[in-house]
Amino acid sequence: MLCVFAREINLCPMSKMEILAELPKLNLVELGEIRERIWQLEEEELLSGRAGPSQKEKALLDDELDEYSRDGNAGSSWAEVASRLRQPGAG
Repeated sequence: MLCVFAREINLCPMSKMEILAELPKLNLVELGEIRERIWQLEEEELLSGRAGPSQKEKALLDDELDEYSRDGNAGSSWAEVASRLRQPGAG
C-alpha cells in the first residue's frame, strides 16, 4: 500500500474491510457525521440520475401510487406533514 505523508500525518488509503473494522471504535458524534455523509452521497446519486430506487422501494412506491389512485384524498398534504414535524416531540 502506498502511503502519502503530509505534515507528519500518515495518509494511507484504507480498504473497505479496514473502514468497516474501524466503525465500532467511533463515538456517536463521529458515527452521525458518517451517516450524514452517506445520506449526502446517496442524495447526490439519486439527483444526478446515476442511481434509482431498489426493487423493494419501487414496489413500495407502486403500492402507494395504487392506493392513491383508489382514493385521491388519502394521506396528508405537505403542509399538514410539515406542521406535524414542527410539533414538539416529532422526529
